[in-house]
Amino acid sequence: MAVKKGYILLTDTGTLFTKLIKLYTNNTYNHASIALFSDLSEVYSFGRKYARNPFIGGFVQEDTKSGLFKKANCAIYSFHITEWQLKMVKQYIQEIQSKKEHYHYNFIGLFGFLLNKPIKRNKAFFCSQFVASVLEESGIYDFEKPLSLIAPYDLKDIPALQLEFQGKLSDYHNYCVINEKEAPFPFSQITIEI
Repeated sequence: MAVKKGYILLTDTGTLFTKLIKLYTNNTYNHASIALFSDLSEVYSFGRKYARNPFIGGFVQEDTKSGLFKKANCAIYSFHITEWQLKMVKQYIQEIQSKKEHYHYNFIGLFGFLLNKPIKRNKAFFCSQFVASVLEESGIYDFEKPLSLIAPYDLKDIPALQLEFQGKLSDYHNYCVINEKEAPFPFSQITIEI
C-alpha cells in the first residue's frame, strides 16, 4: 500500500484573539489546521468564518494566501499516511463540509480547556480539537487525553511528525513558487527565521 503525506499547519496570525490565547498558553502558535497537500491548496480547520469577526466561527476551508494568513508566522509538519487513511481523512472532512451549517465553533469547549475540564459538544470543535479528531477518526494517531483538551502545541508533539517549514507563511508560498520546477514537494527541513 502506497504511503503519502498529510500536513499539520500551526499558525500565529497576530490577531487580538490569538494574542489573548498566547497570554494563557505562552506558546508561539495558537491555531491548527490540517492540509492534504504540501502546497496548502486544501487546508481545513474550525475558525472564524469572517476575518473581521472572531465570534462567528465554524468549519472553514482556509485560504492561506490571503486575509489573516498574509502576515502569519507558521510551522508546517508532515506525517505519513496510507492511501486508506487518506481516504478516511477525506470522507471525514467531506462529511463535515457537506453539513457545515450544522457545525459550530466550540467556544464552550475552549473554556473547558482553560479549566482542564473536557467539554465535548455535538457538532462543535475548536481548531486543534478538529485536527485531533481527523487524526483519530482516520486511524493516524490515538490521543491519550480527551480531544477537547488538545491544544495546537500538543499536536507538534506527535512522535511521527516531521517539521517541514518554520517562518512566515508568505515565505513558504514564495519558496514553493520559486522552487516549483527545481524541487518537487515536499520541501524538507526549511527554516526561515521569524
